[in-house]
Amino acid sequence: MNDAVPKTVDHAEIHASTLTLDTHVDIPWPDTPDPRGTTQRNVDFARMKAGGLRAVVFIAYTPQGPRTPEGHTTAGTRAEAMLRAIRNTAHGEGRRIVTRVAELEAAHAAGATGVLLAVENGNAMGHDLSRLALWRGLGAIYLTLTHDGHNDLADAARPKPELGDGPTLHGGLSPLGRQAMEELNRLGMLVDVSHASRSSMMQAVEMSRAPVVATHACCAALRQHPRNLDDGQLDALRDTDGLIQITAVPAFLRDPGPEGTYSASVEDIADHVDHAVRRIGLAHVGLSSDFDGGGGVTGWRHAGETGGLTEALHRRGYDREAIGLLWAGNFLRVWRRAEEVAAEGF
Repeated sequence: MNDAVPKTVDHAEIHASTLTLDTHVDIPWPDTPDPRGTTQRNVDFARMKAGGLRAVVFIAYTPQGPRTPEGHTTAGTRAEAMLRAIRNTAHGEGRRIVTRVAELEAAHAAGATGVLLAVENGNAMGHDLSRLALWRGLGAIYLTLTHDGHNDLADAARPKPELGDGPTLHGGLSPLGRQAMEELNRLGMLVDVSHASRSSMMQAVEMSRAPVVATHACCAALRQHPRNLDDGQLDALRDTDGLIQITAVPAFLRDPGPEGTYSASVEDIADHVDHAVRRIGLAHVGLSSDFDGGGGVTGWRHAGETGGLTEALHRRGYDREAIGLLWAGNFLRVWRRAEEVAAEGF
């Protein structure tokens, strides 16, 4: 008879063995400190190592500007330059640029840090669908359809009156936006519906041949905010095998305090994870920070504190398998399906 007491699994041991992937991290621009050195960035390679963050999606973000040929050219030039800057500062011992699921899995197995890329705001495409293939060739794995402000692809969750925006422009996706989504599916790039209006998001979920993802959003049931997804939107993600990545933006997690300021912690992230898991199931929920783009909460202020979120989730009862799915497993499933759709052809 074995009377040994089972060993309690420690959250630190779980964190150390988990493929931790942060799916949305902005880079400062145009002054971009090299992440290979010591920086003030929330995410650089030293902080990733210190915090046990194994992989990160760095973002080529362009703000919404005038929807003109000149505006599109400016945005497109910037997006390409940012992708190239990410690639140029990723190389080094123990790091790999990752463009496919199998490459990320291989990097993790080898103990290497994965550097992934994506583009935020389809406005940078202008009306030139070939830019999507260019970005994919540079390594981008997803496109966020909009940012704040409507573009020529879709309506945004937060219009920009200073650019002449009304509540809606297209009533959701435009014909160009639908063409762009077809091309993204063809290329195996994920469609990110963060920042999209409710109508844009629901139409994207309906028409995409591959599951879509909200790479940095939270739950409207817990915090009413234009950028958060309501339960109907969460249901739509579940029903199409999609994913919401709960993000560390205080204004998305909690109502403002008495002085109008926002403050949140890893416990608030766990609250939103709990709600989404109860509503649509563990398989459709993941994690992201939006670091260097507004993200950062008590317990997870920068990449060096990544273990704080694992600890908070472990305290809530999420075991090794669940934490692995939240950090990367679910995202990899959705991404793998996008690759399969592209391979199947239309």
